Order: sequence, then C-alpha cells, then structure tokens
Amino acid sequence: MKARYQYRFYPTDQQRQLLAQLFGCVRVVWNDALAICKQKELLPSNNDLQKSVITQAKKTVEREWLSEVSNIPLQQSVADLGVAYKNFFDSLKGKRKGKKVGRPKFKKKTNQQSARFRLGGFSIKGEEVYLAKIGNVKPIWSRVLPSAPSSVTVIKDCANRYFLSFVVEVEPIQTDSLRSASLRASAKNQSIGIDLGIKTFAVMSDGTKAESPSYSTLDKRIRKLQKKLARQPKDSKRKNITRIRIAKLHNQIADTRKDFLHKLSTKIVSENQAIVLEDLNVSGMVKNRRLARAISLQGWRDFRTLCEGKSEKFNRDFHVISRWQPTSQICSECGYKWGKLDLKVRSVQCLNCRTEHDRDENAAKNINKVGMGNRHDSKRAQRNCQTTSVAESIEASRITDASAR
Repeated sequence: MKARYQYRFYPTDQQRQLLAQLFGCVRVVWNDALAICKQKELLPSNNDLQKSVITQAKKTVEREWLSEVSNIPLQQSVADLGVAYKNFFDSLKGKRKGKKVGRPKFKKKTNQQSARFRLGGFSIKGEEVYLAKIGNVKPIWSRVLPSAPSSVTVIKDCANRYFLSFVVEVEPIQTDSLRSASLRASAKNQSIGIDLGIKTFAVMSDGTKAESPSYSTLDKRIRKLQKKLARQPKDSKRKNITRIRIAKLHNQIADTRKDFLHKLSTKIVSENQAIVLEDLNVSGMVKNRRLARAISLQGWRDFRTLCEGKSEKFNRDFHVISRWQPTSQICSECGYKWGKLDLKVRSVQCLNCRTEHDRDENAAKNINKVGMGNRHDSKRAQRNCQTTSVAESIEASRITDASAR
C-alpha cells in the first residue's frame, strides 16, 4: 500500500523566490485548464489541455514565463485536474464512497500552494533532495524513508511553512503463520470497543479513558483575530499579517491534534487484536450550532482513518458498527433496553440487574459486543424484566449522576 512521509525544510531566499514562481505557474496552468473545461460541453483530454495551456501558451507573450520553471509540475497540475473531475463524476454516479465531491475550483494565491514532481524531476542525493530548476534542499529527516519515493510534492501552507511530501510503497507485515502468531501474541487484548466523545475523547471497553488536549485557549485567540480580520480593509498589509497569524494558530491546533491522534491510535492498534468503532454521522452532528465547533476540533474522522490504516499495516481486525445501533440505550450486562437518555445524564443504573454504569463506558462495551458478534438479545431481556408501568414509576432511580458533558 502507498503512504506519505512529510518532512519540513527551510529554503534559502533565492529558493523562496524560485518556489514562489513555480507555485504561481502551477496555479495559472490549473486555472487556465479549468476555464477551458468550463467553456467546453465535453471534457477535453489531458493531452489536449497540456497542448493548450502549456505548449501553446509558452509561445504567447502573456504566458512565455511558463518556460522558466520545470515542465513536470505543470503537466502534473493538468493531470491532477483530470483526477479531480473524475472524482466529481464518480461521486455523482455513486461510484465513490463517502461525502459528495464538488466541482474543481479555481486556486487562490492566499491558499496553500503545492507543486508535484514525479521521477525525473527530483532525486535524493545523500541528505539533500534535488528539485528541477530549484536546486538542492535539505529537509529535516525525522525518520527514514521505507522505500524509494515515486513522487514528491513541495507544499507551502498558509503560515508560510515549507514541506516535502514523499509518496512511498509500504509493504504490510507478512501474514505467514509464524509472524501472524507472534503478532497475535503481542496483543494484550483480543478486542476493544471505543466510544468517542467531546469532553473525554475516547472511552474504551476495558475502562480506560483518553482525554483530548485542550484547544480552548488557541481557539479563543483565533476567534478574536477573525473578528479583527473582518474589520480590516481588503488587500491591506495589516490584513495579510493578521491572516498569517490566524493560520499559525490553526497550525498549532492541527499539529497538537495530529500528535495526539497518532500516539493514541498507535497504542490502541499495538495492544489489541480487534478494534471496533461506531460509525458517527459527523456531518449531521455539526449542524448543532452549540456543539459544532467542539466536534470539529476533536478529529473523530482522522482518528478512524489512522486506526484503519495502522490496523491494515499490522494485520489487526478493524470493525465499524452501524450508527443506528442503540449502544447507549442497552445495559451491557443483561441487555435490558432503557431507551434514550439526555446528554447531561452521565451515569445510569439498570432497572433489571441493578448494575450502575458509566454512560460512555457502557456504550463502549456494547460497541465491542456488537462488533464481535456477541450482542445481547435485548427483546428477550425486556420480556423478562419489569413491565413498562413499573419501570416508569421508578424512572428517576436509574439516573445516578446528571452532569453536563
């Protein structure tokens, strides 16, 4: 399988100018090709687009400066536009899973800039990486590349940081009998269910909890600067400075969250043979204006993606149960179904077996049982319990702790 390895580097002043020129040319080629696609009824082929926006454009006075940069990133820009249109059409036809993909959009100068080099446009020479018509750059090698890269993408984010992103082929751990037995022996638990939340990021079925880092301080500074940005004149120097300050704060939050999610997912995958998560409707949950910002800061989808990828790499079993499973409405001990609970209710006592449950821990146990195929027969448990009228008469006794999330 393919993986990305990203390293930061610090270009010289001359290299910054050359990279700015490269990013501008890649952006112009993308925008010119997109403008042609929007005018045509049928989507042109990549070869026709490359002839129009690169080969023929270099012969004109308006675009003759395209010849000053490497031709490989320009061709990749047109190819990436073709992939973007393919993803859009596949999403419309239902061939692509996940959220609907929108039409390709024009690139802006203030957004993240990137340029991709394939083989022939870059080479690794010792500790340095040669980029065509840019020169040698020296990234900070925080880890060794597992194999020879097939392409490298030069990225400049909104906070003016530079990165090299390599695409490499990573072989999963072999699944022979001896290696598979050793991997299973290294796992402490056979399976684990994980319930994701806001205040407590993850509650495991074994009772352990993972608290997410606090983003509130940085988030308040971002909201304050965003108000300041809205009052400043358009295209002014002060507005550009404020925009970069906001981007740096966003990067701090993203880097902190990424570090936390990587460490947590690695620990979970290494200690458990089977990982079970719940399919959350995040796009629907963020429509709640009171919780939208807090939910967006958690990174639930990124955590699921990391667990799934690392499970494939280490030959673990990864399961996702349906979002319609009533995991917070059923007793994990006897299977009695007590119904929906308000979010402020954090602790529940079962009416049937009188077991006191933490709401999130009980949900995690149910997620684990459903994912492993050991779910309770809740209907049978309800028939052997008290009647509905008796349950309603002691409804208040089953809630042992009601505190805000």
